[in-house]
Amino acid sequence: MKPDNHNHMYFTCRGDFLQPTAATVVNEFPLQLIVNGREIATLIGSPHDLRFLVAGFLRLQGFVSSLDDFEMFSVCEEFGTANVRIKGELPERLKPVLTSGCGTGVTFTLPTAKSAGVSPPAHRLLRSPLQIFSLMNELTQKAEQYRSHGGIHSAAIGLGGKLMLYAEDLGRHNTFDRIAGEALFRGIDMAGAELATSGRVSTEMVAKAALMGINVIASRTSPTDMAIKLCEQAGICLIGYVRGGSFTIYSHPEAIEDGSGHDKIEGVSGVILAGGSSSRMGRNKALLEVDGIPIITRVYRTLASLFHEVIVVTNSPGDYDFLPCRKVPDIYPDRGSIAGLHSALANSSTAHSFVTACDLPFLDPVIIRHLCDMREGDHDAVVPFSEGGQEPLHALYSSACKDVFENAIKTGERKILDILGRMNIRQVSYEELQSGGGQMKSFLNVNTPEEYEGIK
Repeated sequence: MKPDNHNHMYFTCRGDFLQPTAATVVNEFPLQLIVNGREIATLIGSPHDLRFLVAGFLRLQGFVSSLDDFEMFSVCEEFGTANVRIKGELPERLKPVLTSGCGTGVTFTLPTAKSAGVSPPAHRLLRSPLQIFSLMNELTQKAEQYRSHGGIHSAAIGLGGKLMLYAEDLGRHNTFDRIAGEALFRGIDMAGAELATSGRVSTEMVAKAALMGINVIASRTSPTDMAIKLCEQAGICLIGYVRGGSFTIYSHPEAIEDGSGHDKIEGVSGVILAGGSSSRMGRNKALLEVDGIPIITRVYRTLASLFHEVIVVTNSPGDYDFLPCRKVPDIYPDRGSIAGLHSALANSSTAHSFVTACDLPFLDPVIIRHLCDMREGDHDAVVPFSEGGQEPLHALYSSACKDVFENAIKTGERKILDILGRMNIRQVSYEELQSGGGQMKSFLNVNTPEEYEGIK
């Protein structure tokens, strides 16, 4: 139960792309309070001077008035428990303590994603950074009392960056209670909406948002460490420091569309296969740098500028924490590239997917757009040719190919070209790509140390 003071990787939005960043966050520490053998509350606060917190809480509740009233006083930071024995008797019935939510909160159970009855969604509505800024700007404009005399928190519910409900109160948690009540009276469903708030985001706020099906929480200030963990579990994108044309994403960055300022291709997802063993290279080739940037980052940025959704298929998601997109594993592990293709199509939310390998540092958007333009018709896939032949890991696939690849896996087939030979594919010649202005370096991959040295 000790607080985690280590830096974690988050993402900062500035300009067109999300940038990985390391930052510390405020610790939120739950302390189970047991008095005379009875658990009476969970105090949620900062992790320092916990004995003062416990003693002050009991004093202000009228249970003690001096140190002489304590017969035993023990605080265990390791297990997050305070065990106290006092001379007096506790009331038979204890009333919950209500706070304004501006500091330490008191609850009888610590909220969790499981108790909130939610699970991370497989696919979510993408928000652009502009929509987040728009909702926060509307919140700021509405907060007249906050500007006039301070001390008032505000919150708003929006959808797609457009404000639907607004509330103000002394306590930041109370603002969301007011919104939830108004939504109940007006019959407004908050599932899938965004919550914008002026105050710090703690676990209590996250638990309430999760109960209402909120997908995104955005704050002008910071979240606590436990709020971040709870949002990770609940599938909520948590954003802080929304001000000055930037913000920081602390959980589920894949909910925010990267490269949103670009003209993107509709109906197609971008997929990166990053499941190879890199045996010939001797180390993970996706992480090798070209011009100071990991190859997979170069691939990701190209796809993020072209497609609304980008997915990385990998059985080692921790290796790619620096990419703000969804990572999914092979559904059939240890079956080679065919399993990666199958997982790509099984997890894509669109009818078509452009699938590429993680070791192509010079992907050409012109060629990719050309392939995507050919998706109309009854073709299962659009596969280009380079000087070396067919390029199935630089190709466009329809969702119908998922069943074909799954059947091939179940029958033990592994050669993609053999499977493509039985499918209805649109072949795009090397000459056609060149005549359309495509750069053939798009197909240049890196498999060996010699090839890597040749392109550095």
